[in-house]
Amino acid sequence: MSKRVLTTESGAPVADNQNSATAGVGGPLLLQDQHLLEKLARFNRERIPERVVHARGSGAYGYFEVTDDVTGFTKADFLSAVGKRTETFIRFSTVADSLGGADAVRDPRGFALKFYTEEGNYDLVGNNTPVFFIKDPIKFPDFIHSQKRDPFTGKQEPDNVWDFWAHAPEATHQITWLMGDRGIPASYRHMNGYGSHTYQWTNEAGEAFFVKYHFKTNQGIRSLSADQAAELVGKDANSHQTDLLQAIERGVNPSWTLYVQVMPAAEAADYRFNPFDLTKVWPHADYPLQRVGRLVLDRNPDNVFAEVEQAAFSPNNFVPGIGPSPDKMLQGRLFAYADAHRYRLGVNHTQLPVNAPKAAVAENYGRDGLMATRQGSRHDKNYEPNSYQGPAQTDEALSAPLAVHGWTGTHAAPEHVKDDHFFQAGELYRLMSEDEKGRLIANIAGGLSQVSREDVIERNIAHFAAADADYGKRVEEAVRALRED
Repeated sequence: MSKRVLTTESGAPVADNQNSATAGVGGPLLLQDQHLLEKLARFNRERIPERVVHARGSGAYGYFEVTDDVTGFTKADFLSAVGKRTETFIRFSTVADSLGGADAVRDPRGFALKFYTEEGNYDLVGNNTPVFFIKDPIKFPDFIHSQKRDPFTGKQEPDNVWDFWAHAPEATHQITWLMGDRGIPASYRHMNGYGSHTYQWTNEAGEAFFVKYHFKTNQGIRSLSADQAAELVGKDANSHQTDLLQAIERGVNPSWTLYVQVMPAAEAADYRFNPFDLTKVWPHADYPLQRVGRLVLDRNPDNVFAEVEQAAFSPNNFVPGIGPSPDKMLQGRLFAYADAHRYRLGVNHTQLPVNAPKAAVAENYGRDGLMATRQGSRHDKNYEPNSYQGPAQTDEALSAPLAVHGWTGTHAAPEHVKDDHFFQAGELYRLMSEDEKGRLIANIAGGLSQVSREDVIERNIAHFAAADADYGKRVEEAVRALRED
């Protein structure tokens, strides 16, 4: 085997990688030392802007295998036959902290999945919770600002966190999830994943259905108490990354079973609450879980930066048979995610190997821009239509059309029979055991008791009381006890 020769980025051999060129033995450095300048200049530019949210993440490759026939609901090709496998890439993440943050913290977890299908890439960008804090994207920047580091103190402030929640009663359901036992997963392998949003499926006959995705972990749910998490962070801040990496390297491949809830599109308008409200779940009694297939992770990335940090997921990457719903948060994300990647990674980020289609070919007229790598024939045109056999549009729609009506304007969500902010938070609370309720109350009180304004504390307590009288009473008692100490 021939010896590999170190070269510059232009391919010239490097004669000395230990000593910089100088003017004489002890003289100053020379500007003509191209290898030195290239190394320093590249080093200065090795970091790209980190994600505003979901900055701290881990990823893995795997496959999705169909186990049950769902062709009655969707014409998506990768779901077209039992036994069919599709290559996937997943990125798990925390939400609020920066890239250098710890894994074992109380925070929702991102669950972003890319299917490399024969009809193009399909991205499902979800979380480990079935609901979220808000339901309108115009509030998202304010929400994230309240959860991130304060401009003055440089750290997350309970005043900011709970003040925003005091003004967002719709967050009560998600707060109950976050502050409960599942708020700190023991690992990425031991938590569920959810599409969270409502999506549309369309079958070959053109019939439309609304669906919600549930990825149930086959490893079982395991979570950490606040004390266990603090101890783990002290031992290994990268605990979830370590666990995922080592499990796959040992051949202990984590897996999840995918189920969907399916609502015929015609039932959405008359459902008792808004089925597109991201702060609510669909009761399983109304729409039972139906099994679709299993997700298996079996390969670690070779380079975390190239494949995990540069992975770009966008919920507007659909395939025929799958499309969006009127979920306002989803509609906002259709733009925001792709735009964030154009800023972080450049307009040609879709050409990076982790983001490029693997089972399909990208055929479009996008050209130029930073880091353009796509090449074709010298006779290719960059406009459409053309007379040179360039790619042309198809008549096949991705999904069924959505009926719209009414006047343009800024509207609150449509009213339904039972559509308040609190009833599902109360239902979740009443499902908990006494021990679970005790830990939930302690977690909420630990943060809320640190808030400096009494009116903010009172408003949050009122939200919990609106969900369940016992819930509010116990939070109030716990907060007052801590503030008196």
